[in-house]
Amino acid sequence: MHNRSLSRRTLIAASTATVATVAVAQGSSPSLAAESPGSRDERLRKLISGMTLEEKVGQVFVPFVCGPSATEPGEEAAEANRYLLGVSTGAEAVAKYHLGGVIYFVWSGNLRNPKQIAGLSNGLQRAALEAPAGLPLLISVDQEYGANVRIGAPATQLPAAMALGAGGSVRDARSAARIAATELAAMGIRQNYAPVADVNINPANPIINVRAFGADPRAASRMVTAQVEGYQRAGVSAVAKHFPGHGDTAVDSHYGLPVITHTREEWQRIDAPPFRAAIAAGIDSIMTAHLQMPALDPSDDPATLSHPIITGVLRRELGYDGVVVTDALNMKGVLLKYGEERVPVLALKAGVDQLLYPNNLPLAWNAVLKAVKDGELAESRLDESILRILRLKDKLGLFRNPYTDTEQVACRVGTRGHLATADRIAERTTTLLVNKGELLPLNRRKQKNLLVVGANEKFPHDETLSSLPTLADALTELRFTTTALPTGLTPDTSQIDAAVAASRDKDAVVVLTHDIAPDDGQRTLVRRLIETGVPVVHVAARNPYDIAHLDGVEASLAAYCWTTVELRAAARVIAGRADPRGELPVPVQRADDPARVLFPMGHGLSYDD
Repeated sequence: MHNRSLSRRTLIAASTATVATVAVAQGSSPSLAAESPGSRDERLRKLISGMTLEEKVGQVFVPFVCGPSATEPGEEAAEANRYLLGVSTGAEAVAKYHLGGVIYFVWSGNLRNPKQIAGLSNGLQRAALEAPAGLPLLISVDQEYGANVRIGAPATQLPAAMALGAGGSVRDARSAARIAATELAAMGIRQNYAPVADVNINPANPIINVRAFGADPRAASRMVTAQVEGYQRAGVSAVAKHFPGHGDTAVDSHYGLPVITHTREEWQRIDAPPFRAAIAAGIDSIMTAHLQMPALDPSDDPATLSHPIITGVLRRELGYDGVVVTDALNMKGVLLKYGEERVPVLALKAGVDQLLYPNNLPLAWNAVLKAVKDGELAESRLDESILRILRLKDKLGLFRNPYTDTEQVACRVGTRGHLATADRIAERTTTLLVNKGELLPLNRRKQKNLLVVGANEKFPHDETLSSLPTLADALTELRFTTTALPTGLTPDTSQIDAAVAASRDKDAVVVLTHDIAPDDGQRTLVRRLIETGVPVVHVAARNPYDIAHLDGVEASLAAYCWTTVELRAAARVIAGRADPRGELPVPVQRADDPARVLFPMGHGLSYDD
């Protein structure tokens, strides 16, 4: 065993010049620039041929580990690791399961601050390199920005995908991805599960919605291409998701199994273009969807487990030979039919390469090991996936430079330039839908005293922060006098009465909504405020479709998310410090008659109109 391991270490060192203490080079080129693909693959296949079966199985798994440190997670995280993984630390999990990757989460205690994250990454990499196989990890995160963000301030917060779609600028989309990649790489994270390539054509979509760039496949394709370029030129693997397309569903695959009823022609026209664009742009990874699409596979298997979809359509028809990663394997959409033990095996048989976030790692890991030993899953099939994974690690320079410089994190994360660019992009995405009588921008002399009322959602990355005080504080900084009155997502009669009473001595009301339903209290709140005669400015803090439920509102903005960068941009637009430039990337239908369009795609007012 010792001689075999030494031989592989020697091979890695000789062929890729592994350096254990240097910082990650941003946008690094492949490990050997002059090396042909054939020579590279021959070198990597030699590594694979020297691996044990257990090491091979570990390379395809991307689970979580608990704690802020690889070796000193703290007692609570250590207890969680022992319960879930059978070991106390992340470093031990990497060694025990020969892991090829790890995903970070807030809830698992991984993401406290940038320098800590970088230290965790280095600690996990050290554990991987000290294992007999000596292969670096591919560390990942699900950092889409907007509503789906894991790493908060001081890291730069960027507009949501649909906000970027509203801005319509491929340059801004590319810049946002470049900033994201620069900061993630500085923390040792080299794979990000973004961009979302789904085309959101269903306003009731509970899982994608503002995570998508919009409803136009061509526009979404341009944005996906720009983000792939931005991420990968800055040294982070982009992941287009969720193949074959998750944009037309009313079921959340975390809790059920959606069925997409598109014909094959509709799939080709609506869902496929952004994925084709991603492949043409050289996308490193594509994530599968836990949904059924009978036009592509008439069985009742989810796409993640479908050989006709993954191997037949994605691999053969679209010609994609990069890494395919599953969506999280703890989701009901993939577990309902087969269960935790069978799903990892079936996913590999379908043609995927990386198994993301299994609910029970020991069970899943042993299931794959057993399937190979029993002959159900060919070892050569496993080798195909490992080759793709190692190609990606090699491309990212991880064999040469697996570590990041913890002392340089502050110089790369949340820089003044990044923050300023994010603010400028957000201003260009804010969409003015209604402006009767030119209520906006508010005149600070005539409309100085404001009531800021409505939804108050917690920030996805930090539950100590929430949307309503963020907007109120931003308006206060712009020299308005503000009173903040949160009423939540389901205001009752007493809360609505209190809001109406509070509005009577104000010059204007700014009301924040979050995903209005046809008959919920948010709609009643806005109606009652309008009836007071006080000017009402509506801000949709997430869903641009909210305006369809509001009659008589004088001014309405779509911010596309409730985090700092979007709400502060909305405040500057309200105050006239920025001109709204966004245009709807989705149509907004009438709530009472979905067949009629209230605001078409491309609608957006500006103060110059």
